[in-house]
Amino acid sequence: MAKVEDYIPIVGQSCIDDLRLLGERLKGKVIQHINSTPVGGGVAEILNRMVPMLRELGVDTKWDVIKGGEQFFEVTKKFHNALHGRAEEITKRDFEIFTETSQQNIENVNTYGDIVFIHDPQPIALIKKKAANKWLWRCHVDVSNPNDRVWGFLMDFIVQYDAAVFSAPAFSRKLPIGQFLIPPSIDPLSDKNKELPQQTIDAVLRKYDIKKDKPIVTQISRFDRLKDPLGVIEAFLQVRKYINCQLILAGGTAEDDPEGVKVFEDVQEKAKANKDIHIILLPHNDIEVNALQWASDVIIQKSIKEGFGLTVAEALWKARPVVASNVGGIPLQIKHKYSGLLCHSIEGASFAIKQLLGSPGYAKRLGENGREHIKNNFLITRHLRDYMLLFLSLYYPEDVIYLC
Repeated sequence: MAKVEDYIPIVGQSCIDDLRLLGERLKGKVIQHINSTPVGGGVAEILNRMVPMLRELGVDTKWDVIKGGEQFFEVTKKFHNALHGRAEEITKRDFEIFTETSQQNIENVNTYGDIVFIHDPQPIALIKKKAANKWLWRCHVDVSNPNDRVWGFLMDFIVQYDAAVFSAPAFSRKLPIGQFLIPPSIDPLSDKNKELPQQTIDAVLRKYDIKKDKPIVTQISRFDRLKDPLGVIEAFLQVRKYINCQLILAGGTAEDDPEGVKVFEDVQEKAKANKDIHIILLPHNDIEVNALQWASDVIIQKSIKEGFGLTVAEALWKARPVVASNVGGIPLQIKHKYSGLLCHSIEGASFAIKQLLGSPGYAKRLGENGREHIKNNFLITRHLRDYMLLFLSLYYPEDVIYLC
């Protein structure tokens, strides 16, 4: 695990000095993060990196996970899709299951933090335990056009929080509580993002029987219908009519996403007749994710809906040219034709991939611009600063204005 000082060559000494100053101001406060899973998905990934760094900065930070059975996570997956605007049949029984499991967590989870930081809808009902401490609700999904029934149900909890945090301006909602806009981030020194020796990259390609005899197009995401892996295959097949290339679809499943296994099986079925489509179920192996991204000629993120899309930031950090859907937080990371190419359809994705494979100089420039944009805006050091300022704002609003 990298130390805070290790980031100085990337972000500069003054940035690290600022983080240490903010950490000093938070001494004596306990920050308690609560989410639904310790592994799988962007929330767990960020917390796995952020919690140790906050502790190193002197901030007493804890991380707890709620419990929920298969039925509960099936319901919260429906909620997730509905909040993204996808049509879902939400029944009265679904709300009852959510409420019953939430009550069990209310009884069993100790909310001891001076600041209790709740991530996403799964643990949202814990707000019923609010006492004299401060409570924050962090929404990691795109709720710009949510299902009204689900959003109305969650609003009964949201209004009890001290503030809500969203990833992008378009996601914010009209609320009677304070709102903060804090995009997520990547850790440039994590196993998923650090530079790798060529022999490590080559070893991963050999493991999955992938040869570098033709260009590689890659999407790395959870096997989730909102990531549209079947649409990625369709776009690839259109590209293959003109350019001899190969496709990697790699990713895992999250513990709180019971739909993932079925999506993976559907992808395998669609790809089984094509030897140039490599479907890889990765067991949370960050080195392998990193190696596959470095080995790729073009990286795609063809999401139908997206909270933020950290895989885009990961790809751009490696200076890879990226084709991504113009949804969610992706346009914050990609300025079209400057740091990547945005698309709106399967045909648009296909056209953009062909353009990048046919113009390697242009692809290289986009990748370089993208890396600089991520360095300036979406690294974990910026994320830490934003969170610590948020924590301080709950107690010392005037001081935080001065620090900003």
